[in-house]
Amino acid sequence: MIKNYFQLAIKLTLILLLSVSSFISKSQNTNYFETSKNIEIFTDLYKELDMFYVDEVNSGDLIKTAIDEMLNSLDPYTTYIPESDIEDYRFMTTGQYGGIGSMITKRGEYVIISEPYKGFPAQKAGLMAGDKILEVNGKSAKGKTTEELSSILKGQPNTEVTILIERDGETFTKKFNREKVTVKSVPYYGFLEEGIAYIKLRSFTRNCANDIKSALLDLKSEQQLKGIILDLRSNPGGLLNESIDIVNLFVDKGEEIVTTKGKIKDWEKIYLAKRNPEDKETPLIVLINSNSASASEIVSGSVQDLDRGVVIGRRSYGKGLVQQSRKLPYNSQLKVTVAKYYIPSGRCIQALDYSNRNEDGSVGKVPDSLISTFYTRNGREVKDGGGVTPDIKTENEEVSDISISLMNKRLVFDFATQFRYKNEKIESIEKFEITDEIFNNFVEFLSDKEYQYTTATEDALDIFKEITDEEGTSDLISEEFNLLIEKIKLNKENDLENNKEEIISFISNEIVSRYYYQEGRIIDRLKHDKDIDEALRLFKNMDEYHSLLKTNE
Repeated sequence: MIKNYFQLAIKLTLILLLSVSSFISKSQNTNYFETSKNIEIFTDLYKELDMFYVDEVNSGDLIKTAIDEMLNSLDPYTTYIPESDIEDYRFMTTGQYGGIGSMITKRGEYVIISEPYKGFPAQKAGLMAGDKILEVNGKSAKGKTTEELSSILKGQPNTEVTILIERDGETFTKKFNREKVTVKSVPYYGFLEEGIAYIKLRSFTRNCANDIKSALLDLKSEQQLKGIILDLRSNPGGLLNESIDIVNLFVDKGEEIVTTKGKIKDWEKIYLAKRNPEDKETPLIVLINSNSASASEIVSGSVQDLDRGVVIGRRSYGKGLVQQSRKLPYNSQLKVTVAKYYIPSGRCIQALDYSNRNEDGSVGKVPDSLISTFYTRNGREVKDGGGVTPDIKTENEEVSDISISLMNKRLVFDFATQFRYKNEKIESIEKFEITDEIFNNFVEFLSDKEYQYTTATEDALDIFKEITDEEGTSDLISEEFNLLIEKIKLNKENDLENNKEEIISFISNEIVSRYYYQEGRIIDRLKHDKDIDEALRLFKNMDEYHSLLKTNE
């Protein structure tokens, strides 16, 4: 055993030394002695641990921990991808995998179907949201994590899978074949009003620019466009080349879209629009929020810098770092940050400076003193130092405590599941609405459910009570304090009615998803979307739209 581990250590050392030698040939700044010295120390340390540590050590876990901790000291985007995680990584870049086509989540000791993808094996086999997975291929699923069960459900297309399901107190078996599952990069597009096109982009996976192009051409074939809304909210980004091709759909061939700058000369590149645009005239609005990152920021930032359109929403995430995948031995990979990207005005929107950490290891945002001013094509001022700031800022919608509790306890989900059992179909998404009867049924459904929650006022009163107890003044205000607590409790009893409109929107969205899946969710949310309302308002006031794209001078 010791001999085998020792041989593994020697192999790892050789691999590391070969990797270092290769890297040194490309970088004159590498200190060869320091690098080789520390690799030798690491190898000897590992050998000593392996031979003398009191318990058996798992070499794979030990090395992975060392690798992960080393990379964590750099930035959160430089990561090691072992062979076991390669399929998940491939899904992130392609949107494709082999499996049953369903989102799953943990409930108690079992995993349940949270939403099947329309048109894929799970949905075609009749699986529904809320179905509890008891067994897979005859083996119990009890106690499995979502990750463990996901790896079991995934597999090569055309391989058979048998699932034992519990639904509404009954059990039954479903047997079907896995398929190649492709999660759409554009889950929905359509018209919000006459001539106003809407396109939702989920992520920047392979060929998503072509998906946007196809959606755009399809919409243009139906109506003459008066405005385009490209929704990048909560889009985490993805492939750099796809973001460039998407901007190219709206700007002239030859336009500079993004520049990357890194330590290696090969990564100092200027990316230009390579094709003629599909539409450079129709007014364009890009929606972003605090979860719009990376490639989403290239698109929104470039559209802003080139004054091609108006950006609406909340300040974006601020990820201006570029990653590249590097192949490692044994089918593993390294995703490594190789450059920073700069959008047309010359600004980098990276928010955190990982190269200068605080004494406690934390990373601070770029200080205001180091934030610089840049200018768009028309001379408008824009800033670097963290994300894309929208031309029109909208506020995050506050969600009530009771709604948060109902969603966290999965009570809205469970009510929608019961609703689906009792109703084979509903009206179209546009016509469906939560009636008073449905809402009253929901209130009745909650009558024996636990969904206690603490309001911000109650939290503040708890702190206040602690202070008065410490100061010995609690007796002086006890009567008033208790009266205030009773009033808060009475108000909480009316929270369902007081927040009825908000709660109805959550119920509607969950029920619609049972019949129309992801597309239904998106369409339903658009009914209560303040960012969309602001975009539609702007399209009705084109003087304001054009004035936003002009310099103030």
